[in-house]
Amino acid sequence: MNVTYHDNLPELEICQLGLVSYERGLEIQRRLVAERQKGRISDMLLLLEHSHVITMGVSARPNRENVLASSDELIRRSVKVVEAPRGGDVTYHGPGQLIGYPILDLKPDRCDVHKYVRDLEEVIIRSLGAYGINSVRISGLSGVWIDDCKIAAIGVRLSRWITSHGFALNVETNLDYFKLIRPCGIRGKGVTSVSAVTGQNLQTKDLIPVLAKEFGAVFDRSVTYTPDELIRTLREG
Repeated sequence: MNVTYHDNLPELEICQLGLVSYERGLEIQRRLVAERQKGRISDMLLLLEHSHVITMGVSARPNRENVLASSDELIRRSVKVVEAPRGGDVTYHGPGQLIGYPILDLKPDRCDVHKYVRDLEEVIIRSLGAYGINSVRISGLSGVWIDDCKIAAIGVRLSRWITSHGFALNVETNLDYFKLIRPCGIRGKGVTSVSAVTGQNLQTKDLIPVLAKEFGAVFDRSVTYTPDELIRTLREG
């Protein structure tokens, strides 16, 4: 993997974790947020996939009305339902979805939650543009859209201006799983994926170099890549 350096810019380390469980992803984030708060690591962007899981943000927990599938159906399809310590409602994660968990220190000059979310959207919009996909924002709704279909969801958490959680971009996701929920609690909208839009058999790994480049550009970071031995340590705990 090529490493891109830019003089006088803070470092952003791209960590490609592969397929990990949602619970393992949470634990990795907790550890890295604590390390970033202590200044022991640089900014990082975790890129990964999850096994089938439905996650409920803080807006989804009171009554679970946006989980449409029965418990029996969820068991039959091996889909877990877990509470997520992030903003937003309900969403689905699964193989073929490129998930990004930025561990960034927004201090001192990026301490604006709304701008941070818009910047994440901008990264995805630029990355999709590299594949000839024209995606947009919809006023009043987070995420990235193609017409009335969401292609990327965003749900973030900040602790003392250190970020975690982030975005989920549908690349070659099996969109049937979204029928188990009302995505993000939004009525009258659909979901789509990069493969569905382009007709190409793209995989998550294909988008990583483009997305890493655009993330560095939007957030003014110099992009490097995590060594394999550290990735193994994070995955194994």
